[in-house]
Amino acid sequence: MSKKQTAEVTRSENRIGSDPVFGYRALPGIADEMLDTNGNVRPVWQNFLASIGRMDETELSNRFARADRYLRDAGVFYRAYGTKENSERSWPLSHVPVLIDDVEWQAVSKGLTQRAELLERMAADIYGPNRLVAEGFLPPSLVAGNPEFLRPMVGVLPADGHFLHFCSFEIGRGPDGNWWVLSDRTEAPSGAGFALENRVATTRAFSDLYAETHVHRLAGFFGAFRDELQSRKKHPDDRIAVLTPGVANETYFEHAYIARYLGFMLLEGEDLTVIDGRVMVRTVAGLKPVGVLWRRLDAAFADPLELNQSSHIGTPGIVEALRSGSVSIVNSLGSGILETRAFLAFTPTICRHLLGEDPLLPSIATWWCGQQPERDQVARNIEKMVIGPAYSTRPFFDDNGQSILGSSLRDNAKVSAAEWLQADGPKLVGQEVVTLSTTPAWVNGKLTPRPMSLRVYVARTRDGWQVMPGGFARIGSGADAAAIAMQAGGSAADVWIVSQKPVEQMTLLPAEESFIRIMPGSLPSRAADNLFWLGRYIERAEGALRILRAWHGRYAETANTEMPLLKDITDYLAGLDIDTKQPVPDSLMANINSALFSASNIRDRFSADGWLALNDLAKTARKFQSTVQAGDDATHAMTILLRKLAGFAGLVHENMYRFTGWRFLSIGRYLERGLHMTRLLGHMSGEDAPDGAYDMLLEIGDSVMTHRRRYNVNTAALTVTDLLALDPLNPRSILYQLNEIKTEVEQLPNAFSNGQMSPFYREAMKLHAGLAVMTPEAMNASVYNHLEQELGRFSDILAQTYLG
Repeated sequence: MSKKQTAEVTRSENRIGSDPVFGYRALPGIADEMLDTNGNVRPVWQNFLASIGRMDETELSNRFARADRYLRDAGVFYRAYGTKENSERSWPLSHVPVLIDDVEWQAVSKGLTQRAELLERMAADIYGPNRLVAEGFLPPSLVAGNPEFLRPMVGVLPADGHFLHFCSFEIGRGPDGNWWVLSDRTEAPSGAGFALENRVATTRAFSDLYAETHVHRLAGFFGAFRDELQSRKKHPDDRIAVLTPGVANETYFEHAYIARYLGFMLLEGEDLTVIDGRVMVRTVAGLKPVGVLWRRLDAAFADPLELNQSSHIGTPGIVEALRSGSVSIVNSLGSGILETRAFLAFTPTICRHLLGEDPLLPSIATWWCGQQPERDQVARNIEKMVIGPAYSTRPFFDDNGQSILGSSLRDNAKVSAAEWLQADGPKLVGQEVVTLSTTPAWVNGKLTPRPMSLRVYVARTRDGWQVMPGGFARIGSGADAAAIAMQAGGSAADVWIVSQKPVEQMTLLPAEESFIRIMPGSLPSRAADNLFWLGRYIERAEGALRILRAWHGRYAETANTEMPLLKDITDYLAGLDIDTKQPVPDSLMANINSALFSASNIRDRFSADGWLALNDLAKTARKFQSTVQAGDDATHAMTILLRKLAGFAGLVHENMYRFTGWRFLSIGRYLERGLHMTRLLGHMSGEDAPDGAYDMLLEIGDSVMTHRRRYNVNTAALTVTDLLALDPLNPRSILYQLNEIKTEVEQLPNAFSNGQMSPFYREAMKLHAGLAVMTPEAMNASVYNHLEQELGRFSDILAQTYLG
């Protein structure tokens, strides 16, 4: 550290207790991450503290706002349960990172590596020879009666020989300064993607500090794990996928983010089928093999055939595929049994038995009372539990690891130890509370100590277990650690592992000498379905907006809804379930929300800018629905919404890779636009069309100026029909849509087979050719009605061919 930095640190330390930024005190009897036991700033924090000490509150607020803006723009959210309103909540970032010295972290990493290996050995025994039970190291009822014990998996050896590949551990620092393991996560550990987003957001706030601080990067950890999964493929054409429960899951954003970050497919159970013992994914190019699944859904729901029969999110036959060794699942089905908190009472002994060494990191103190007569001693131990800012979820469990007495020690503080021990017979597990350390959080304009636990990730790589250099910290919303969970108001912070020397700048990009061009993978049928309908919903909303803008523009001039043209359009819109009495109709909002839902189902294939634009459109439409008045006000509102929709369409058009997904999105848009114009012309271009209908058609079709240039006559049925139905150069005409559909369809998989057109491609050709030979004079209501039916039939054939 330079003399200048040393002086700044000294000044900062001297200001503790007087300056609002540094008026920071550790809580009595509780370890603190920033201050040592003497109240001095730990060396690893000194540079950070000196830097923010030079900033006033306005600058810090602006920096924090940059981080929050990034999270909003990226669409980072978590799902809150038990609320009446929409449960998607903004990601609650605690802006001040947690800093830990690299030397200390190496010791933590060594302990977690040991623990991961111990859990691997335990899983292999539980689903293999079962010696731990036979030799008395685990009570039989704790395994056999455990709901996480999956009997169909007994004797099934994973294809690669390993039960665990990716684990997380909740750890906390106790009052003595040592780290404790609070819980193990082996079922489907969540949060790794959020740790990445925490890092990006925090560096937006402190980009200068991050650049000059030797913080270990996270990319190397994910790159090593990605390479490990790649090596697990048995066949070169095998796919690797993240298996998600779906968009309703509380961590779905993370599933999509991780899949996109690592370049894996994002699949749901319905995307998969098992054929001859092999897991296959349904794609628009047919069934394709899947070799590795990174599972993010609970194991019991993975296979309704052999596990939970009520599951609607699994794939029948997955267990049989595992028996055949054709697929690797990360982590193995049944590994969730290792999360049983009652196991903590036995892991020290099991560690010595299986690994021949003591645990390097202690677990939260646990008593198993089922086989131990010293109940009075247990009661005395319980009476000594610390009640304060503590990690205290589910303090008591039965022999199956299930909660007996509520959710927190504080909730049960008035229950005596004897009552606890007698709550459910003799087989109880008591779990002592660990008082967590505190870390600085920015609260009401100053640094404030808040309880903290760390979630740390460990991955199996080609070189053995590797610990993520960081993870994310869970920060309590108050002094009580019971509020450390996000559902209870807690927040998350980035974790900086700081080295004394420069660290390697890691990236997931391949080295130049290993460059090869890999064509995009096959598009899952469900993703194609969502892209197709995203295009249709967007175009359906645009069509409604254009009609409504024209309607309200004329209403603003006359204020007479009985005017023949307005009444005619009102009746037409009523047939489409659009109520002109509502300036922003519910059906319009329904189409926008449906587009948003379709996009949410393909977050791994959707750009952040596109997602932001679509959310902005929906937000503005919701605002207008409660504020806009009919007439000129509504006309202006529709223009704003059309511009926002055009902005979204432009982003997609300019940025989306021109491959199969793009084609389904485009076909959806062209098909819906063709239907929109077909219905409109069929209704408004007949001989009985009210006055002004042709001018209104040109306005809705955004073709007023083109008509004036191309036809040296006033609007008439033939000129409007020629321009809006049959002009191949007008991007609003029906024929233009059919021409574009034909172009996209011929690029789809299996458009040709043995030199012959597929039935679907032949249908596209027939549609286009049938309209291309028509003349304006031949176009009438009957032709339009038949064309509408054919377009609907075309949509059905597309679904049968590619989306089934």
